[in-house]
Amino acid sequence: MDLEERMRLVARNAEEVVTFNELRTLLETESRPKAYWGFECSGLMHIGMGLVCGSKIKDIARAGFDFIIFLADWHSWINNKLGGNMENIRICGEYFKQCFEALGVTSAGNVNFVWASDIVGDKEYWEKVIRIAKSASLLRVRRALTIMGRELDASDIETAWIFYPCMQAADIFHLKLDMACGGIDQRKAHMLARDAAEKMGWKKPVCIHTPLLSGLKPHAPTEREGKRLDEDAKLSRKIGIKMSKSNPENCIFIHDSPEDIRMKIRAAYCPPKQEEDNPILEHAKYIVFPEMGYMEIQRPSKYGGPVTFERYEDLRDAYLRGEIHPLDLKNSVAEALIKILEPVREYFKQKPKLLNEMFRLEAALKKME
Repeated sequence: MDLEERMRLVARNAEEVVTFNELRTLLETESRPKAYWGFECSGLMHIGMGLVCGSKIKDIARAGFDFIIFLADWHSWINNKLGGNMENIRICGEYFKQCFEALGVTSAGNVNFVWASDIVGDKEYWEKVIRIAKSASLLRVRRALTIMGRELDASDIETAWIFYPCMQAADIFHLKLDMACGGIDQRKAHMLARDAAEKMGWKKPVCIHTPLLSGLKPHAPTEREGKRLDEDAKLSRKIGIKMSKSNPENCIFIHDSPEDIRMKIRAAYCPPKQEEDNPILEHAKYIVFPEMGYMEIQRPSKYGGPVTFERYEDLRDAYLRGEIHPLDLKNSVAEALIKILEPVREYFKQKPKLLNEMFRLEAALKKME
């Protein structure tokens, strides 16, 4: 694979690459660069994580990177995920491993898992955490707490939360990474790491930031609406309407049944002739095309019959011209997702134990709310 194709794979559908020139230099000088993506172990996996993140991890692995999926159990504990119970968090991490395996993310052989617990026992890790903390003001670290999904203006915060951004930055250096990946909502932690690298003389990581997949009903009021989740108003709103596992009707889980997928997509927001705030077009752009390479729209013959698009831009333009009805788009995206997720459903039919444990855990935690 030549350099330009590797660049294209790494950068496609990214919201931001910091920076393109650094990425090019990395690919020119390192035969097996190292990248990672950190995930809090926080609940059932939806397609924003499993397919948007998963597709990007597969892209980067195909481009020749050794990739670490970092299971951030300590970070999840600090952020009070799954009741702040480490046993629950570890169960979720093991379930995540199975999810990524079922999605084919680990099939290339150069994608591996590392737990935060694997590195926190090393005093050199904590030295990096402290050095990063000493290099940044409290205000700077405080502003980065939005990476945890916390409000920018939250007044009552736990002291432990202040450790989190410094730990996330230290993870990058301790794992000796060349590139850090995350949703665009993780940008502040990555910029903290790059600033610390400049001050400390450490290797500055290239950063890849992916878009946030909207919930299926982004026009509907949410508990986060009106809250500041970033200084940038546009990004704050996007974080507020992103797909969240806490609202099952507003997201698709990777192991949802075909019936549930069709029902959720049918009820989703899909304004005609509009791309902005259209979650169904987002699903086509960030999931269907990267996974399948094309999009087939089933239409009644009186409206032109079935049509296949090989580029998202062509589908979008046809939709904006009114040539594709919202219902036909919904039905076609639903069937594509059902096909993409079929291996996951089959996987968990054969290995249901951890998924069932997660269902029981989620139900128990919901009763305690």
